[in-house]
Amino acid sequence: MGHKSIIEHDYLIFGLCDVTPIVEQTIIGTRLSSFTIKSRREVDFRTVGFYIPKFRNKEGIEHKNISEITEKYKEHMQYLFDSYGEIVDLGISVEDARFILPYSYHSNIIMGLDGRQLEKMIISLTKGNLSKIQELKEFGEKLEEIAKVYVPYLTPGLEKTEENLDSGFEYLEEMTKRPEIKIINEPKLISYTPNCDDVIIKSYIMYHYQCSEEEAEKILKDLEKQDKEVKDKLMQIILHKDERRELEQTSFTFQIPISLSILTHLTRHRMHSLLVPEFLPMWNMKNFIIPDTIKANSKALEIYEKAVKKNIEVYEEFKDEIYEQDLIYFYLGAQMLNVTTTMNSRTLQWISRMRCCNKAQWQIRQIAWGMVNEVKKVAPLLGKGLGPTCMTDKYCGEGKESCGLIEKILARD
Repeated sequence: MGHKSIIEHDYLIFGLCDVTPIVEQTIIGTRLSSFTIKSRREVDFRTVGFYIPKFRNKEGIEHKNISEITEKYKEHMQYLFDSYGEIVDLGISVEDARFILPYSYHSNIIMGLDGRQLEKMIISLTKGNLSKIQELKEFGEKLEEIAKVYVPYLTPGLEKTEENLDSGFEYLEEMTKRPEIKIINEPKLISYTPNCDDVIIKSYIMYHYQCSEEEAEKILKDLEKQDKEVKDKLMQIILHKDERRELEQTSFTFQIPISLSILTHLTRHRMHSLLVPEFLPMWNMKNFIIPDTIKANSKALEIYEKAVKKNIEVYEEFKDEIYEQDLIYFYLGAQMLNVTTTMNSRTLQWISRMRCCNKAQWQIRQIAWGMVNEVKKVAPLLGKGLGPTCMTDKYCGEGKESCGLIEKILARD
């Protein structure tokens, strides 16, 4: 028929067993799909297992010394898992110890998506640039195998699609030299809707009265003559409405430094446009983070730094003769990267409510507060509604797990 909206009404749910974060971070970029992933904050990873590539040489052909290379890889991965266990046994939380884990570890995911998104995913994983990563291609082929049984109407379209292995960056790579990767220090506001507070408030007036922007401007000025605090009051009303569409009329673009361990805390928020660097070419392996709890424990710090150093050494040894796509499992959770994202004010409010909370993981909490503080500089009225609910709404949803800040706030007020 020339369009495929009809297959968006067919919905499929998959159980993904023993996939790595490589698969997770790739598929979670399918923004119109849904994912449920067990929280890793209370999980001991010592026995979850890890992925073993079928190692290829620089030409992408099975390496002649694959048995020897595979054994060295398995030995090294087990060493990293053992180091993780030693750090946990020293009293470091599994939440912080997992920064030393390689991106080869296994995980289980529930994935739900419609027929159209499934078709796009299969094509991307089996015939696009991502198919160069063998785990992703294996996963795509498994999805296609299942699709032929349960949604056979997809088969003709999948078979017609031609392979396209271009990355989309070929021209850029030809024209300029790749700069050194430098991780920024904190979230940075790159661009935003000018006069954000006024845009939100005028949108509120235009929405209610169906008037022009010029008329809304006039109404707002008249209101200010009656009450100097009218903007503040209107913003508070908007921030606490059930439907906050006015907040969606403004947006902010950030560049954010984040570790691979915590990246899912950001990617799982669906309603923002996140640009996560591709796994290839390989990033600077020396850009890594050390949790403060590990820095404070001399024995744990020694194990951690030794493991990071050893991982870089083995990676460098493999790098000279192994297909680059097979090296991505040497990334550690501690690996730092810069991501870029754009979100509207409503999404920003939602993220800040969850991630500024004292119960949130420490790195994503620092990131969330960094974003909020940047926005407060350019949209102070909106900024009053950003942060954990104990501060913005005098309410805590953590129940018995509350950090106790809500009681202090209520007592002070």
